[in-house]
Formats: sequence, structure tokens, C-alpha cells
Amino acid sequence: KAKVGGGTAGHNGLRSVEAHLGNAFRRVRIGIGHPGHKDKVTRHVLGNYAKAETDRLSDLLAAIAGEAEWLARGDEAPFMNEVGLGLQSE
Repeated sequence: KAKVGGGTAGHNGLRSVEAHLGNAFRRVRIGIGHPGHKDKVTRHVLGNYAKAETDRLSDLLAAIAGEAEWLARGDEAPFMNEVGLGLQSE
């Protein structure tokens, strides 16, 4: 998901960015999958991806980088659309 603004959700890195820039910056949220049981959910923001997710993560990061120009122009909707289409073609 891409958007401008929003809270920090307890993320210290985002707090630092917000302290220096304010909260009107563009952000792209990606996350780890659910491990299947609530006891296995990581309790911190920087949890590791499961081995099964790492190949897909590489594809996702490449798609995000390839479409980053949309974000630089302030066009979040086409960015998300192009990233999604790029992932479907793989």
C-alpha cells in the first residue's frame, strides 16, 4: 500500500523521519505474512520473512523499484496498479 502521511505505529525509524520531515511523506507499506497461529506472530516491527516468502519479496522489491517514478511524481494509484500488474506477469 502506498500513501502520504499516517501515524508511526510505534516504528522508531518512522518517528525519526517524521521528526525531521513532518508526516506528509510518501510511504510504501509491505509486510510479512501471518504465520498461521497468533502465538507465532512476531511482536516487533522488524520480524523476518519466512523462507517461503523471500523469493516473492525479491520480486516485490524489484517491482517497487521499477515503478518508483510514479511515487516521485505523487501518483500513488498508478504506482500500486503497475506494481500489481508487474507481479502478475511473473
